[in-house]
Amino acid sequence: MKIKNLLILLVFLSLSYAKVMAQNTYDIVFPNTENDRDTNCQQCIQAFSKKPKEVKFSIKREGNNLYFQINDKKWFNNLFKGSGDGIAVDVVAKNRFDCEIESIESSQIMGKLLKPIYGSKLRNGLKPFGENGFRVHVGRISDTDINKELEYNILFLNNKNLCNYYFIYDLKSYPWDLLDMGVYLDSLTYNTKKITPESQEGFVIRNKKLRFKIPFKKNKSEYSQEDIKPIYDSLRLTDFNIKTIRIKAYASIEGSLKRNIVLQEQRANSIVAALQSFQKPTISTEVSSSENWVEFLNDIEGTKHENLKTLTKSEVKAKLTGELANALEPILKQHRKAVLEMELEKKDKYKNMSADVLLEKFNTAISSEKLKEALEIQNSIFEKLKSKEISPEFLIGMEIPKQAKFAKIFNKNSAIRYMLDIRKSLIVYNELLELEKLVPKDAEVKYNIMSIKMKLWRHRALEINEAKLKNQIAALKNYKIDKALILRMMVNFHIIKAENAMYKRDYVAKDKSVAFINSNYKKIDLSDYDYLSLAQFFSYYANLDMAVALLENKSRTIHIDEDLLFYYLNLTIVNKELTKDLNYRTILLNALNLNKGRFCKLFNAVEDGGVTFQLLNDVYLRKTYCESCKN
Repeated sequence: MKIKNLLILLVFLSLSYAKVMAQNTYDIVFPNTENDRDTNCQQCIQAFSKKPKEVKFSIKREGNNLYFQINDKKWFNNLFKGSGDGIAVDVVAKNRFDCEIESIESSQIMGKLLKPIYGSKLRNGLKPFGENGFRVHVGRISDTDINKELEYNILFLNNKNLCNYYFIYDLKSYPWDLLDMGVYLDSLTYNTKKITPESQEGFVIRNKKLRFKIPFKKNKSEYSQEDIKPIYDSLRLTDFNIKTIRIKAYASIEGSLKRNIVLQEQRANSIVAALQSFQKPTISTEVSSSENWVEFLNDIEGTKHENLKTLTKSEVKAKLTGELANALEPILKQHRKAVLEMELEKKDKYKNMSADVLLEKFNTAISSEKLKEALEIQNSIFEKLKSKEISPEFLIGMEIPKQAKFAKIFNKNSAIRYMLDIRKSLIVYNELLELEKLVPKDAEVKYNIMSIKMKLWRHRALEINEAKLKNQIAALKNYKIDKALILRMMVNFHIIKAENAMYKRDYVAKDKSVAFINSNYKKIDLSDYDYLSLAQFFSYYANLDMAVALLENKSRTIHIDEDLLFYYLNLTIVNKELTKDLNYRTILLNALNLNKGRFCKLFNAVEDGGVTFQLLNDVYLRKTYCESCKN
């Protein structure tokens, strides 16, 4: 049995005890004070304090039947030793949180409490289920509730005393990695990685991406020649075609939403049409649009209009007329714009040649020592590899002598093989060590060796002397490798060191490496995937505050990657201290603007792909949900 990796939130009873709803609570004892709980729940508290993090449990439904599922029978039996140790399920319906209800009644029991199951009945009823799992029947859903949207909270009982009350939250996790160090081809080149459960890999040369901000006048969709001139100039100065255009068009928040959407689409389309006129190859375009609530809420902070942040969106729009609209125009005019990002690709004069012809021309250029021509053909071959017109095995036919004068071409071929298939890391690493003997002062070869070496170390494919490796990284400055690249590599050094220290249970060494990372990541340029990797690293090593601090400011910008923003919500949305902050509302509206459907789905039942609809017990989240998802 594979139990889904859900985040399970433990709610301890506190001195300000919520009342129990007027319903049958069977023989469950609800402690009156925290001292009562500590006295009567010692065995349960101790069992949970010793629970290995690998132990997973959940409530699963089959038809009307509910089962408690777990992957560790020994811990289960230790938890339910006595005759009064048991489980009760609180069946919670989403309609408890309907937007039509003015306020949600506070109660320890959120829904309909099922009869507890105790001691020997639990232990004897636990049966093997699935792969390495077990389950026991813990109750039935009534026929009147079967078609409702439901969730199942767990009451853990010690000698019939309620000791722990669990909500189960489904928070999506993502793969993570070291900060991307890239390798040198013609210039430093990176594997592109999207923040998705299944990463998509490709290639991107970062310095061949251009970003522009194009302002628009109120109620106008046209752009001025003066505004667009920087784009014209940039294109005239290069030998590149536009490969893709991503446009995010923003309207200021006043006025009709419908009218604003029309304006956004007109603005985006006018830009695409103008830029397509520059070239014959069709430009791949991606257009999104929204009202610019994020910057509006950020920009009124600290002004005499800051009180608008407490209002609903419809209330703000109703006020933004007449004198107030005129007073805020200096702010609003900054929000009418399009943010344009273009990915360029070098014009390829060999593009229409077949792969076989290219290979013949490449080998001829090499034998004739026409290095510039060979490099151009090599780049054309790489483009065909990226588009999967040819397979990586094609590289075997490229005849490159191991001589110093061919070092750049040889280095590029080795690096591209590594990027195409990380399983060839050790082979490429050894190839580059041999190349280094021919060109011992070549900075690009040395950097590529160190980049691949770090990966091999992390995957335990090489035995590494940490002190020696640290000195080798620092020595890259002698070859004029950029300081920021060296620091990025040093951060990765400490990520791997922290992982190894954790494996050895050397917590002091682990904490020192985490502190180094936290002190230095701000000094380097991070991609969205880098932000994700660091946030997951901090979270994994129980430094949630560092993960939140890393993403907090970025989450309030309109340029944040959608998946990164929703990951930030994963980290924070169950924290009631954060959600009541007005600045957090800006973050919620940012997520709404990026993907309303995805945002609203967070409040679905766990079984329906949500985090949990019980987030709606939070008055601030409920206000945003009811305002935006039910209108």
